[in-house]
Parts: sequence; structure tokens; C-alpha cells
Amino acid sequence: MTPESAILSPSFAIIIVSATVLAFIAKKTKQPPLIAYLFTGIIIGPVFLNLVSETELIAILSELGLGFLLFLIGIEMKLDDIREILKPVGRIAILQTVLQTALAFVIPYALGFTFMETLVIALCTVFGATPVIVKLLSEKDELSTLPSKIDVGVLILQDIYLIIILALFSSGNLTNPGQIGFTLAKVLVMIGVITTVSLASSKYILPKVFKRIADNEHAFFLYGISWAFIFITFSQSLGLSVEVGAFLAGLGLGQIPYNTELKERIRPLTDFFMIIFFSTIGLSLNAQNLLVYWQEALLASGVLMVGNFLIMFYLIDREKFTPETSFIGSLNMTQVSEFSLVVGGIAVTQGYIKGDILGYLSMMALVTMSLSTYLINYNQEIYRKIEHLLERFEDEDKQDVEIESLEDHAVVIGYDETVRPVVEVINDRFDQLVVIDNDSSQTEELSRKGFEYIYGDFRHGEIRKASKLDKAKLVLCIVPDMNVNKRMLSDIGPETTVFAKATNFEDAAELYDLGADYVILENTISGEKTAEYIKIFLEDKEVLDEEIKDEKERIYWRSRE
Repeated sequence: MTPESAILSPSFAIIIVSATVLAFIAKKTKQPPLIAYLFTGIIIGPVFLNLVSETELIAILSELGLGFLLFLIGIEMKLDDIREILKPVGRIAILQTVLQTALAFVIPYALGFTFMETLVIALCTVFGATPVIVKLLSEKDELSTLPSKIDVGVLILQDIYLIIILALFSSGNLTNPGQIGFTLAKVLVMIGVITTVSLASSKYILPKVFKRIADNEHAFFLYGISWAFIFITFSQSLGLSVEVGAFLAGLGLGQIPYNTELKERIRPLTDFFMIIFFSTIGLSLNAQNLLVYWQEALLASGVLMVGNFLIMFYLIDREKFTPETSFIGSLNMTQVSEFSLVVGGIAVTQGYIKGDILGYLSMMALVTMSLSTYLINYNQEIYRKIEHLLERFEDEDKQDVEIESLEDHAVVIGYDETVRPVVEVINDRFDQLVVIDNDSSQTEELSRKGFEYIYGDFRHGEIRKASKLDKAKLVLCIVPDMNVNKRMLSDIGPETTVFAKATNFEDAAELYDLGADYVILENTISGEKTAEYIKIFLEDKEVLDEEIKDEKERIYWRSRE
């Protein structure tokens, strides 16, 4: 069968159509598409319908799927995003890897698996599900929050650990301790060489290359793919796997200004290959392998999810982050990664474990990823329910940023181009101005202008403490989120004047009732008009009160309609 006829064969069509249908169902049930792709192979493969078997072409596309998945993860790893919290994240990641690996070893060993099976299971189940976690947090617009930045930092270091494990398993030397040590040292040296080349290229070569072809969308895409295959070839020439080369190629591209556009161009191709890859894992299972250890898998899943949460909570809390940051950051990291199946599949190929252990790992991945998806989607709501139980972890020392000697200052919550003229007016009249925002791209501009800048989500207690709202003379909040405004109004001092922002008349009226002095309706007052209001307030508060009197009455009247 030629490659062309293989692609057009009924087996290939069944995979794509089935994956599409199950992905639609997954979306409706708020599950990640990876689970749908895995179920595709389980349903149409030997476990249930036995409609499709793995062919040589499907196996090749599957390997490309894994390579492109790691290539995309590398592109998404912007190292600057965790630079400001690199030290605590590094400590958390190292200890988390040690403790979670120990827990992941104890559980299967206690369940009666052999030493080699236990070792493989432990190495497989220590990773977080990077694509799932990043995608869900991105959809919730939480990637820039402090808990998410901690999680992403830990995931970056975990993925580096994953690359080492993949290289070790692919080498076929896990039986002799001396050989393991030699292989590990060789792998680390070679990975270090490739990483150095990749990051050096991202600084001196790639920006110039992509700047020249950025306007040509076809060349843009082809250059990105070519870069991946250059590193894949380089990696294989050093005896490393396709996955190592693909990941490190993506890591270099992730540090250039064009990484977002490149990521979006490559994602559709990656999604296609991922369908084949995860479907192939399901095709490699049979009913007996999937179900032989289903009870042990369910028990291990529960213990591991709870254990992962407690380990992460302890480590984040230990770094003096607040209970909210510790809880949400830990809740996001409870699942067994899809990479457990990647490492497990290689272990089966190398003969370290049998198919029933891969079935055990598959069951754990399905259970933990399904449950943790809901934990991530509702992390804020869960925290609010149990917030009172975490009060004993509160500590005055637990705040991530601190600006000394703040008093009679101004605080601006949120920063974008519409608020720039307002900030300039406020800065001219106050000796100290603090800007709070969770968009890391604003850091350079704010630092250049000499503003005190607190990076983070205002909803977190440590951020509010650091800004000393109770001692501020003026607070301007351009974030129309009612939760943000309510927390801001609950923390201000008796002498603080508040400008808040609302999206509708009902919220505006409620903010006035809660103590806001002036409420700006979103999309009705420009930044220049807001700046004018603040100028009037700074010169004569009574004049501003008179000027907005009619506006305030209109808001109350419209809110009752």
C-alpha cells in the first residue's frame, strides 16, 4: 500500500472522523481534546470495536505527533515569564520532583508491582500535564496570575526532566546501575550542547531571520518547521530521540518576539499529528490490558491526586506565598500527565514493562486528567468555599512584593493604553504612584517611566497588602470586575478617594453604595476624560462632585429600570 492510498484508507478516515466526534463531545463536557483522542483509539481499536489496527504509516505519523507536541510546548515556554520568581519556583520544582517521585514509587510498590514496573510507573507519573494545564488556564485568562506563573515555572522544569527521562528510556540502558549513570551523564552533556546552541540562536540568529520573512506567512511557517527538523536531525546524530530535538528547537523559538504568531501557525498541524499519536496509544491497548489493573489504577489515582496537591501546597506555602496562591497553584497540578503514556509506550517497546502496565497508566491518565479539568475550571470557586479553613496559614510575612514607606500615595489598578494619560496626571501630583497589573509585557514600560510596579493579580491578598491601600490618598481601578472592585473598596482607608469602573448601570450603582466616590462606565468615558476628572478632583473636589452629580443620578435612575 502506497502512502497516498494509506492516507485515504478507511482506517485513517475512521480515526479522523471518530476523533472529531469525540472532540466535540469533550468540548461540551469541558474536557481537554487529548482525552477524546485517547478514547478514539480505545473505542475503534481492540478494546471495543476493533475497526482499526496500527499500520506503519500511522506509527510514523504518531512519532511525528509526539515530536510536534514537544516542539509546540517548547515554543510556549517563554523563560522571561518566570524570571522574577525563578528562585522560589526552582526550589519548588526540585523538591516537588523529588517528593512526588518518591510518592509515585511508594504507591505502585505498595500495590504489589515488581521493582522494574514500580520504577517505570514512578518515572511516568511524576509529570504535570503541560498542554492541558496551560490550555485551561489560558482559556480562563489566568496564565498571568501568580499561582499560574508558579505552575508554569514548575512545568517548564518538569518538561526538562521529562526530556532526560525520554532520552534515558530511548537509550535502552536501564538495567545496569553503572550503565545508567554513564548514559545519564552522556545525555545531560548532549542536551546541554543542544540547549546552548538553541538559546544562542534565539539571541543572535533567529530574530534577524524571522524579521526578514515575517510578512510572508508561507515562509514563516516553513522556516519554523525547518528549524524543528534541523534540531531533530542534530539530536538524532548525537544518539538522542526525535522528541529531545523537537523540544529544544521549540525552546529556542519560544524566546523570540515572533513566538506567538509562529505557535498559532504551527498549532493546526500539531493538532492533526496529536490526533494520530494519542489515538495510536488507544490502538495499542486491548480490553484485558486496560482493565486488568483498573481497581489499582482508581485507588492510585485518588492517592496520587491528593498527595500531589499536599506536596505542592506545602512547597508553595514554604516559600511564603499566601494561602490563596498556595491552594490554587496546588489544585491546578493534581493530574497524571499524558506524557505518562509517552514514557510508558517507550518502556513497552524497550521491554521494561508489558501492555497491562500501559493499560494501568492509561486508566490513571484518563481518571486524573478528567477530574483535574474540573478542579482547574472551578479553582476560584472551590477556594472561596474553603477559604475559612486556610486562615491558620495566614502570616503577615507572606507577601510576594513589598514597597516600603508608602503613605499618602496613589494606586492605579490595571494598566493599558487608555489609562496612560490618567497615570501621567496622577504621577505629576503624587510623590509616589503604585501601578498594579498582571500583564508582564507592561513591565519594561512602567520601569522605564520610574513607576513603582507590582506585578500580579489584585485579587490576591499579598498584592493588596503590598500596595497599602488603607494609606493611599487616591485609588483608580480601571478593571471593571466587580470582585476586584469589592475587594478594593473593602481594603481602602477612611481618607481614600476611589475612582472605579463598571460595565453597566447596575454595577455602577452598587459601587456607589459600597463607597466609591466616582464610577466610570466602561466605553462611555475615554482616558482623556478620566484624566480631566482627576485633574478637577486634585484642584477642587467639590467642583468635581457638582460636575458628576447629574451623571450619578442618571446611573441610579437607569439601574432601577
